Amino acid sequence: MPKGQIEHANLSVTDPERSADLFKQLLGWRERWRGPSQKYGRTIHVGDPENGQTYLALYTGDHVTGDYSKGQPLNHVGLMVDDLDAAEKVVVDVGLKPFGHDDYEPGKRFYFFDWDGIEFEVVSYAAEAAS
Repeated sequence: MPKGQIEHANLSVTDPERSADLFKQLLGWRERWRGPSQKYGRTIHVGDPENGQTYLALYTGDHVTGDYSKGQPLNHVGLMVDDLDAAEKVVVDVGLKPFGHDDYEPGKRFYFFDWDGIEFEVVSYAAEAAS
C-alpha cells in the first residue's frame, strides 16, 4: 500500500505577497517559487525550509475576489507551530484577530480568518502547550 503526505494546498487569495509574508513570519517558511500560473494569474509558493516539500501555493488572478465563507468549500487549514504564543503575536501584529482558544488533548490551538476570509487553525503539540 502506498504511503504519502500532503505536499501542498493551493489557496486563492487577493494579495499573495501579503499572504506569503504572513506565513513566513508565522511558520518560519521561505519563498520557494513565484511566477505565472498555467492558465492565468500568478502564484507564490511558500514552504518549510527544512524538508522543502510542504508548502502553500498562494494563487491570484483578476477573477479572485476573496468572497469566501466558512465551509464554502474549505472549512479551515491547520498549521502546526512550536510556540503558540509567538504565533498568536504574529497574527495580531499583522492586524488579524485570533479566536477560539482551545486546550484539549493533544494540544492547544487558536483560529483566525485571513484578509480573504480563509480560516486557519494554529495548533501546538509542544510539551508546554499540552500542560
